[in-house]
Amino acid sequence: MDVAVLRSFVAVVDNGGVTRAAGVLNLTQSAVSMQIKRLEELLGFALFDRVGRKLVPTAAGEQLLGYARKLVALNDEAVTRLMHPAFEGVLRFGVPHDLVYPVIPQVLQQFVRAFPRVKIQLETGFTAGLHASFARGELDIILTTETQLKEGGETLAELPLVWYGRQEGHAFQKRPLPLAYARTCVFRPQVTRALDASGLAWDMVVDTEADASVTAMVGADLAVIALLKGQEIAGLAPLPRGHGLPDLPLQKVNLYQASGTMPDVLAHFTQLLEAGFSTIKAEAA
Repeated sequence: MDVAVLRSFVAVVDNGGVTRAAGVLNLTQSAVSMQIKRLEELLGFALFDRVGRKLVPTAAGEQLLGYARKLVALNDEAVTRLMHPAFEGVLRFGVPHDLVYPVIPQVLQQFVRAFPRVKIQLETGFTAGLHASFARGELDIILTTETQLKEGGETLAELPLVWYGRQEGHAFQKRPLPLAYARTCVFRPQVTRALDASGLAWDMVVDTEADASVTAMVGADLAVIALLKGQEIAGLAPLPRGHGLPDLPLQKVNLYQASGTMPDVLAHFTQLLEAGFSTIKAEAA
């Protein structure tokens, strides 16, 4: 079996569909679909069932998945050992809480396969704090959510803010509207301004520096929050159509990286981030 085809199969399983897998692999959707079709023809059985908008592996696909992961990992290890310099060091990466899922775990997994001897230190926080740490030289690369791009940065995607609440919850129907935001979240003033402009009364029911407290309040159906479109947080979901809340502005997902620190390693990491967010950008369009 072709390792490239197996890699596409694993990516479709991990990402729940062809579109996201294509972005992660930096391939077209049609190329990934053709690879899956070739693999199914070779093996003589279907690998996926469609459940809603997601592709989930069949029983036979589940059996293949374990072997496919091992074969792909073994191939990557051999290529890395034989063809790439043994890069060593620490890559310090900062990312906002609300940008971790779904892209970052996949990026980290791919990066570690390519550079197994580079240690990643992951820091999560709010955009303002990440900028401050980066300015002090404490981080090598950061992602931010902002309305504008600062000097030296690169915009990976522009994503809309959308309203989220507990799945099948009713907090969005209450007036004044209960909101949950950390004090330093950059979305907080934008959301309150939009509500004020629409004439809709609101109440900040949590005042904290801890992102977990915010998620707990929204998950308990005691508040709502606006997040970047495409975020995957257990128990939360975009509000249903006709929720009556105002539209919110686009946000830039920006990348900033330091110069002079393991340039080859940083370049590869940046490419993985760009590929991951290109898929999210396409889905949000």
